[in-house]
Amino acid sequence: MENGCSQGYSSKKTVPEIFGSQVFNDDVMREKLPKDVYKSLRKTLDQGKDLDLNVANAVANAMKDWAVEKGATHYTHWFQPMTDFTAEKHDSFISPTTDGRVIMDFSGKELIKGEPDASSFPSGGLRATFEARGYTAWDPTSYAFIKDGSLYIPSIFCSYGGEVLDKKTPLLRSAEALNLQALRILRLFGDTSTTRVTPTVGAEQEYFLIDRKLYEKRKDLRFCGRTLFGAMPPKGQEMDDHYFGSIKPRVAAFMHDLDTELWKLGILSKTKHNEVAPAQHELAPIFASVNTATDHNQLTMEIMKNVAARHGLVCLLHEKPFEGVNGSGKHNNWSLTTDSGKNLLSPGKLPHENAQFLLFLAAVIKGVDEYPELLRASVASAGNDHRLGGNEAPPATISIFLGDELTGILDALETDTGYDSKDQSMMEIGVHVLPTFPKDTTDRNRTSPFAFTGNKFEFRMLGSQLSIACSNIMINTFIADELRQFADELEKADDFKKALNHLIKRTIKNHKRIIFNGDGYSQQWRDEATRRGLLSLSTTVDVMPLYIQQKNLDLFAKHHVYTNTEMLSRYEVILETYCKTLHIEAQTMIDMVQKEILPAVSSFTKTLADTILAKQSVGLSLACTAEHDILSSISAKLDESYQHLKKLEAILGDCKTPNEPILAEAEYYRSSVIPAMNTLRASVDTLETLIAKSSWPMPTYSELLFEI
Repeated sequence: MENGCSQGYSSKKTVPEIFGSQVFNDDVMREKLPKDVYKSLRKTLDQGKDLDLNVANAVANAMKDWAVEKGATHYTHWFQPMTDFTAEKHDSFISPTTDGRVIMDFSGKELIKGEPDASSFPSGGLRATFEARGYTAWDPTSYAFIKDGSLYIPSIFCSYGGEVLDKKTPLLRSAEALNLQALRILRLFGDTSTTRVTPTVGAEQEYFLIDRKLYEKRKDLRFCGRTLFGAMPPKGQEMDDHYFGSIKPRVAAFMHDLDTELWKLGILSKTKHNEVAPAQHELAPIFASVNTATDHNQLTMEIMKNVAARHGLVCLLHEKPFEGVNGSGKHNNWSLTTDSGKNLLSPGKLPHENAQFLLFLAAVIKGVDEYPELLRASVASAGNDHRLGGNEAPPATISIFLGDELTGILDALETDTGYDSKDQSMMEIGVHVLPTFPKDTTDRNRTSPFAFTGNKFEFRMLGSQLSIACSNIMINTFIADELRQFADELEKADDFKKALNHLIKRTIKNHKRIIFNGDGYSQQWRDEATRRGLLSLSTTVDVMPLYIQQKNLDLFAKHHVYTNTEMLSRYEVILETYCKTLHIEAQTMIDMVQKEILPAVSSFTKTLADTILAKQSVGLSLACTAEHDILSSISAKLDESYQHLKKLEAILGDCKTPNEPILAEAEYYRSSVIPAMNTLRASVDTLETLIAKSSWPMPTYSELLFEI
């Protein structure tokens, strides 16, 4: 039986043969469905038409037959609650008959709607815990697939009262809002053939691989996904020898199997390589629609973990699993594509194409400048707070990188001067003389949070384990609103070309402060960003109050992406998760120090003391200098660590106050708990450097990072 995560690559099959073999895709639907049913379903997919129940019944029956042929016995509505994970409840296809036997049955009603218990999923106050009923509904725009003997049906998730409890529903709403406004702009440029504009995304995924046997010996990795203690080894990433280096056989075998499993599920895994930190790697897919890309990225993270387990490895997706080396990000490459395949962020060769490109570019510039807090909130987590601002992660101050060439073109537009490029042919756009702007005329900026890279924008702030849904909801929605404003203005213009020129110029002048092409890590930029009035939001606690300011509530309500209540619920969920994450980490630190580290260090000091006594007993007191010094250092640091442990325990005990606002609780964790954790870690990490390796109770960074 073929399975999404059960078999390796068969040498008898080519990649085209296995690609999408576990997916109920368009080719399968065309083959399995009656022509009229297929045509009706395509209208639902392409035009957003309602799905007739008779059509749903036919689709469900064909889907069930196909899945059973592939060995599936169950089905599940696969959804994305307000966590960074997916959820599923499996039901079998079996249905009893009057003669005591069973048949395999699956109806249109079962396909369209499921009813999982919703009581224990995060809701941010949308519903009481005892209100258990929740509904899933089939999302026909994302293909069903088979994994581990079940038919997976991508679905949205809502409460009994209709409140949105998932990430897919607002993502679909934001994409539709963007489509409506982008079509208005295209009509102004005379494009009457485009019927749909879709945000497309390619999500590059970074991750670490470590040996499972070592992982099992680290309580912090098992409970928290990151190391809470760990002294740096003699060598880290400073030699840059791991980046794009040769892939070790064990890792290569994992990557081979991972590609195979992803290809079976129609996931366009394209690139694989070693990243900068030791034991760190990256996978990059080909672009897909934002909905499909989000589903595929969630699957990719799950399958990475499953395939790693088959190889005796563990895949770490935490944003900062190891202190002192690079954390892991997820680069969200975002663009806009028409149903004819045209990229709206790709400059053209004709004047009106360049004018259209510059208008969409202006919308992005204006949107990022007006809503930086939404981008920062979309990547807010306790783990990502550790990562942002260092070791190649973007800084917490939002800016846009355009490169010198494109920035020069915008400067020329703003000042009504011609743009002189000796290597480019000149081209008229509006009343300006500009060159054709080809792709990739500038370097890439690895320190920019939001960088233009030729025909797309790369948003680099996402943490490795975060869902890409939230960031794309934000981008889609605020770009939709900027395009709405542009369309409102241009549709009223008597002279379109003149109004367009004025609009682009005004937008550049008013929002160019967000453009920065230099080193985002430098102190000069931090000072300059402050002078420009740009926000620096270094922690989750800093940004979340801004997330729910009135202008943002109005933005999402206007485009029917979130209600005010749904926005407030997400505010609560993010801050609750932040507090719970830090509480678990602090408790884990306390447990590790009390039960593992202090006993191990005490045992080692006893060995030293016994050695000193033994030498003294035979008249070798003068030969004990080394042991005395080491014992003195360890004892002092052991006492210091114990005092820091007791302080963390006391601080943690004061965390929760009845009826305290969640923001106040989160501020306490940031201002009191995190510093206490950092202080305890510093002492313990120093102890590690003083203790014999054989006496240290857990695998060290040297083992974790270098022993695959």
